[in-house]
Amino acid sequence: MLVAERHEKITALVNEKGSIRVSELSQIFKVTEETIRRDLEKLENDGKLQRSHGGAVSIKDHDLEAPYFEREIRNVKEKMAVAEEAIKYVAANDRIILDASTTAWYMAKRLPDIPLTVLTNSMKVAMELVNREKISVITVGGSLLQKSLSFVGPQTNNALEYYHVNKAFISCQGIHAQRGISDSNEMQALVKKKMIEISDQVYLLADYTKFGVQAFSRISNMDAIHFVITDSKTNQDQIQELMDLPIKVIRS
Repeated sequence: MLVAERHEKITALVNEKGSIRVSELSQIFKVTEETIRRDLEKLENDGKLQRSHGGAVSIKDHDLEAPYFEREIRNVKEKMAVAEEAIKYVAANDRIILDASTTAWYMAKRLPDIPLTVLTNSMKVAMELVNREKISVITVGGSLLQKSLSFVGPQTNNALEYYHVNKAFISCQGIHAQRGISDSNEMQALVKKKMIEISDQVYLLADYTKFGVQAFSRISNMDAIHFVITDSKTNQDQIQELMDLPIKVIRS
């Protein structure tokens, strides 16, 4: 197989799967892992993909916020596992934030009906919790983003200023040890930045596809995050650099 043909097929595989590991590509194309790493470096320089720790991720959708119904069906098993693990860190009488991510919505679906205050900018989260008698739900208004069914903008950020919570559960599009966490939508990134500022503890909910990725809009440095909850597909290579930071990484 010609190098150019291999590069084309690698790009197609990454876009199809969202992410792929060096070892997997090495087996598929029957070349050494070092050869694959050189391929990925070339493809990244050409703007075809983005390298991550131990592999590569697609850049096809990272700069565009996908509609909610599309995000609902992506990596469902992994997101549900992360959500189930995150619920273990919610206690009675907590004041928590749930952002507009699908993983936060999975959390809302499984939250027990215990005394809680939930602050959110997500219509889906609010509607999910509407019949929980013991949970007090506060929604912040603003400009409605139809793709994510959430409120963003100056009104949303100003409303968040009035609150203080002890735990925030948020997600993102990208996690990078040096460059921090990021999102595909600038207005969502600003809302999440404010959520972090008003929280005592921040739990980042992230499946394995988010590691090593830098999306369009930066949210914060990694030192603003206290816990990262991820799924079992996240390998040691992907989280190794986080181990050097004062962050607890939890695998579901």
